[in-house]
Amino acid sequence: MKVTIIYDNTSFREDLKADWGFSALIEARGKRILFDTGARGDILFDNMSALAIDPRSIEEVFISHPHADHTGGLSDFLRINPVRVVIPISSPAPKGAEVLRVGEPREIHPGIYSTGELAGIEQSMVVDSGPGLVVLCGCAHPGVGVILDAASQFGEVKGLIGGLHGFSAFDRIKGLDLICPAHCTAHRSEIMRRFSESCLEGGAGRVIEIGKGIFCNRS
Repeated sequence: MKVTIIYDNTSFREDLKADWGFSALIEARGKRILFDTGARGDILFDNMSALAIDPRSIEEVFISHPHADHTGGLSDFLRINPVRVVIPISSPAPKGAEVLRVGEPREIHPGIYSTGELAGIEQSMVVDSGPGLVVLCGCAHPGVGVILDAASQFGEVKGLIGGLHGFSAFDRIKGLDLICPAHCTAHRSEIMRRFSESCLEGGAGRVIEIGKGIFCNRS
């Protein structure tokens, strides 16, 4: 499994643009899935180009929730590559695209799951990476604990990547092998201080590869 953060509030690489929003390319289980699309299509594509990611190589888009900082680049992306879009059941559907609406927890591909729409707004992606489940969340509006509980029905959660909003119940993520707080995480510094051995800094350009160990390579 490989996760490449394309769009984030900060840049991990100096040649990439930072902007308020989130997007990541998930390569797992033989699939290439774009998780959210950031706020602006031009920044999304510029960063993809710098990362040598061909938008036409992406097979599906997974939208965590319908806020503009996660969907702003979607229409531009679909004009280039009109793939299926997986959305929470209450989200507005993008025009001219095949849509999978998700209400309840479900498998969307072998070993790749949705938590289902939680708190009436947001779904998270759950990937069986081999050594454990990795959860990707956009903003964690329903609460990190709620998301982790929903993900746990598919197996043991070992990793958490994405925006964690105002999350401060730090004991809830104790024991995870991988934590990468990104985007809207309010207490990022405290999370990284408390969990320094398992925490990775996010930012556009961060690449996380997960193999036999929960993470084999960080770049």
